[in-house]
Amino acid sequence: MKPPPFDYHAPTGLGETLEVLAGAGAHAKVLAGGQSLIPLLNMRLASPSHLVDINRVAELDTIVVRGGGVRVGALARHAAVERSEAAARAQPLLRAALRQVAHPVIRNRGTVVGSLVHADPSAELPAVLTVLEGSVRLARHGGGEREVPASEFFVGPLESALRPGELAVSAFFPALPPRAGSAFCEVARRHGDYAVAGAAAVVVLDDDQRIASARVACVSAGPVPVLLDLSEVCARRPAASADWAAVAAAVRDRVDPEGDIHATADYRRHLTGVLAERALRVAAQEAAGEGTGESADG
Repeated sequence: MKPPPFDYHAPTGLGETLEVLAGAGAHAKVLAGGQSLIPLLNMRLASPSHLVDINRVAELDTIVVRGGGVRVGALARHAAVERSEAAARAQPLLRAALRQVAHPVIRNRGTVVGSLVHADPSAELPAVLTVLEGSVRLARHGGGEREVPASEFFVGPLESALRPGELAVSAFFPALPPRAGSAFCEVARRHGDYAVAGAAAVVVLDDDQRIASARVACVSAGPVPVLLDLSEVCARRPAASADWAAVAAAVRDRVDPEGDIHATADYRRHLTGVLAERALRVAAQEAAGEGTGESADG
């Protein structure tokens, strides 16, 4: 299969990139890792008039770790973020989720920001950004920038808040507060496949080691990552005595996934409850200092 014809652009700086995008508008697609875009082009599911290759824009290949979290540039590869010890210390949920993304050869080329812009509700990173209440920075020609929170960035399946002429230049993953833990788990038909269901969880304890906040973002449970606040269900109990069965039931009641060739809606709903409970339980153990610092593998 061959892609449809397009004009190819290979800018070497951010300003040049934004100028090209401004001229092309809605007729342009940005190529970074290409792990999603190239198959879409080859199957003719996308037919842009302009392909803007940003792989020579070195200033976008960044991983910046500060006290408040991790800012990942548009050209930072999955593998680079996964291997970054500084990023893992600042936000361990990133590494836990990235280890579930596809296969090493894809992680070597695919980009974190590209995965977010692709906005697949079955992907891991949109759920991570959502549960952490992170954001994506968008830039356009003329110097305009806007920081879009995850709650507004994912607007539908394979649809983000990115406007014609804009470039997603980075994503910000906030660090966890004190006495907090996180976990990610999923179930796929084969490791590396898109998840049949999954959950990214964050639990925060109060000064008395009781659950003050419990959030989970569910994968493959709706058109966008489904964020659930389950703090009331946990009822400020210590992690060891939380009613995790009630948590799973609450998750099943609040999600409305669709069935497909991989799973019925009922099975996906049940599995989402199981995985959310598991992720929250491990996150609570992490917050209490009892965990391993990794993921709750499905």
